[in-house]
Amino acid sequence: MSGTTPAEIEAEIARTRAELKETVDELSERLDPRTQATHALDEAKIALAKVKQTVTGEVRSPDELEPTRTGWVVLGAGAALAAALVAGVVRKL
Repeated sequence: MSGTTPAEIEAEIARTRAELKETVDELSERLDPRTQATHALDEAKIALAKVKQTVTGEVRSPDELEPTRTGWVVLGAGAALAAALVAGVVRKL
């Protein structure tokens, strides 16, 4: 630390604090349940679009996103839930 002035040390502390705040803010955003739910829903929409393209024979444009595993899982879970609800309604009839 020889040759380091108090002003340089204060500047380094301020820079480190700013970086830490940015990191904490980014982690908070990533771990926010609403953000995660929105992201999962977006992924499911991409997977559903892929299913639609497959069924209708549409050709995927090169700039379209490919579905991720999360998208397929959320879409499958939604389909399973819908099937369970329909089965429950049918049983009551």
